[in-house]
Amino acid sequence: MTSPDNPSIGARMPILVVDDDAIVRGLLNKMLTAAGYEVFTACNGREAIEILKTRHLYLVVTDWLMPEVSGLELCKWIRAQSACRYVFILMLTTLDDEASVVEALAAGADEFIVKPVRQEELRARLGSARRMLGLLSRDVTIFALAQLADSRDPETGDHLDRIREYARILSEEVVASGVAGNVPADFADLLFMTSPMHDIGKVGIPDAILLKPGQLSNAEFEVMKMHTTIGASALDRALAQFPDMSYLRTARDVALTHHERFNGTGYPDGLKEESIPLAGRIVGLCDTYDAITSKRVYKASKPHHVARAEIVRASGTQFDPRIVEAFLKVEEAFAAVSTRRQGREAAGGSE
Repeated sequence: MTSPDNPSIGARMPILVVDDDAIVRGLLNKMLTAAGYEVFTACNGREAIEILKTRHLYLVVTDWLMPEVSGLELCKWIRAQSACRYVFILMLTTLDDEASVVEALAAGADEFIVKPVRQEELRARLGSARRMLGLLSRDVTIFALAQLADSRDPETGDHLDRIREYARILSEEVVASGVAGNVPADFADLLFMTSPMHDIGKVGIPDAILLKPGQLSNAEFEVMKMHTTIGASALDRALAQFPDMSYLRTARDVALTHHERFNGTGYPDGLKEESIPLAGRIVGLCDTYDAITSKRVYKASKPHHVARAEIVRASGTQFDPRIVEAFLKVEEAFAAVSTRRQGREAAGGSE
């Protein structure tokens, strides 16, 4: 699949046009083909859904008022699908009153164009869409890099998927409860995106240590601990090139500090309490929860209540008590993620 913002040489980004008026479909097809898109067309929402079931399309231009399945119903169907890939929806409509705009936004539309469609406006709106989708492709790249490191350990299974789900659940509660203080509005999204990078430094750990089935010796554990600084160092180099990229800074904090402890006995720097970045405190708890509830070659998985008891026991020593309090408010969501994913692993499947 080509990147939405950087297609390969000769590639034309695919786009789906949905309109029950054949003349409008033909006009849009001509405009978009001239703009460099590969155009697919559907005469209503039902036909569009059938196309989207078989093709990975990330841009949809749809009319609102259509027979069988309307543009609003199509929006709702798209948004009800997997959150793993985002589809940008541009709504075409003759309705430009405030109530209609609110209704379409609630259904999941991203942008509007009031008919008749002007070519310049259409291209500008789709240019914005491609920039946004380019950011999403960045997120996919980050996760792929994290999986590259994680793939060296065949026992981790869906570990990265679970970690980012736990991180989003917990960070949303932390922000809602006021514990977070002054954090970016998109903090939960940043942590969902960057938490899989927590162990990226394990690419620098020798296999003899990383894959050892038994307990590590003291010397081996000292080497293993270096994955925090190896990961942070790589991300620091990226930050030096792109200092304004907040996601790189968050990823660096996560990689370096997710093994720090609230009482200062963690590693690599023995940071204490709020000197540990919030991202590190949150991911540290998520990582511990997943380690307890996951099966490994050297241990069986343990149920949620065991992980809960351990996290409560370590409140104030390993974990920030306020983060633990937030965890207890969302523990059922944690348990649901763990049960769902562990069930798939037991069945030999994955997402």
